[in-house]
Amino acid sequence: MSNIIEGRNPVIEVLKSGRAVDKLLVAKGQKEGSIHKIIAMAKDLKIPVLEVDRRKLDQMAESDNHQGVMAYVAAYEYTELDDLLNELEAKGEDPFLIICDEINDPHNLGSIIRTANATGAHGVIIPKRRSVGLTAVVAKTSAGALEYVPVCKVTNISHTMQELKDRGIWIVGADMSGDQYHFEADLKGKLAIVVGSEGKGMSRLVKENCDFLVRIPMKGEVTSLNASVAASVLMYEALRQNHVKKP
Repeated sequence: MSNIIEGRNPVIEVLKSGRAVDKLLVAKGQKEGSIHKIIAMAKDLKIPVLEVDRRKLDQMAESDNHQGVMAYVAAYEYTELDDLLNELEAKGEDPFLIICDEINDPHNLGSIIRTANATGAHGVIIPKRRSVGLTAVVAKTSAGALEYVPVCKVTNISHTMQELKDRGIWIVGADMSGDQYHFEADLKGKLAIVVGSEGKGMSRLVKENCDFLVRIPMKGEVTSLNASVAASVLMYEALRQNHVKKP
């Protein structure tokens, strides 16, 4: 299943349709005529526009007529965060959310969504920029979980974290500088778990906006875990604390 729309008219139509578009690729130097209109439409919709070398578009194209523009569309529809939180409030359920700070590997995001479903998380939050969207690879890696786990795409992760705090949701970040191990922290009740990007971890602002940080104990020579593995460890600890009773 392709998630790339090629050509000026097809891209204009997908922008007009209201379908979720993750980002727009435009050949460098191409800003005349309908390209100018496409860029303006994308900016009005707050869709990231990236200028790339035309040869890159040539390599990516499945047709011979990309006309200097491509749009990455989501394989699945995104959910509005306010709608998700209002629905949980109406049900009387404590929100359990996973925040992905600039996860770029579709396999990692797909795995996080899969584990989110397995642990009963209510939704996954990703940023509009510097993050993989809901591509076909993400959908496949989730092994069907994307059908059940809402994914919310937000403009600013730090601002969203503050909105969650205003709703009484505690935010815990996974970071090796954490003062306590993940199993020592109180992960009960309204909770959002933040996982940083592959290699860099959480950005400075995101880390500063966490209520507290936890670290995962490590004994071997490797100093960090894969992002989806770290997320899984924290998700299952939250599941254990909230729902698993001792015999």
